[in-house]
Amino acid sequence: MKKNSNFIKYTKIGAVAVLGLGLSYGVGTFTPNTWTINDIVAKAEEKIIGEWNEFGFHEPSIEYTNNAQFVVGVSRCIDFLNLHTEIGKRVPRDIIVAMAILETGYGKSRFALEGNNLFGIRTWDKNTPQLKPLELPNAAFGVKMYKTKCASVKDMIHTINTHRAYVDYRDERDRQEATGVLDINAQVDQLHKWSTNPNYTALVKEKILILQGKQHD
Repeated sequence: MKKNSNFIKYTKIGAVAVLGLGLSYGVGTFTPNTWTINDIVAKAEEKIIGEWNEFGFHEPSIEYTNNAQFVVGVSRCIDFLNLHTEIGKRVPRDIIVAMAILETGYGKSRFALEGNNLFGIRTWDKNTPQLKPLELPNAAFGVKMYKTKCASVKDMIHTINTHRAYVDYRDERDRQEATGVLDINAQVDQLHKWSTNPNYTALVKEKILILQGKQHD
């Protein structure tokens, strides 16, 4: 009965959000008021997050035996993490999944299989669990090991939201949030420091096109 009750509450919250969006269009004389929409969505999602936490949802496990399952698994993890992430600090799903695909070959890399690391995130802290590159066993750095693959997704989002190397990314995301116009390619352009590969952002964009069904792998 509790599940049904929570589902009903969740549905009501969604209805309130939709009604609020409709009103915001009216206030703007049939032109969406970005600030009003964002405020309504934020408040609705805050309530939804509370309901989901009460419902007892837990971090999903990323399990896969093929490329499609890998994409679904990472996407489910992102959905879960977004329940605990402010709207303005979220990273678009396609960017996260595309980077995970590129870094691990759809989860097939050694770092993904042995260390649950989907993004090649490194550490220079010798006390942090890590894997050394096979070709550089004595390297000063290592690739971080995580308890779960979803934990590596969480760390990737945290890094983008806090590391000084991605200030420009955060500025670009804030500009898009303010205008209400999402430009994923412009966001990807500001993630060039994630890799030393000069073609990295172009490769991420290619993977995004594949995810969107606009290009074949």
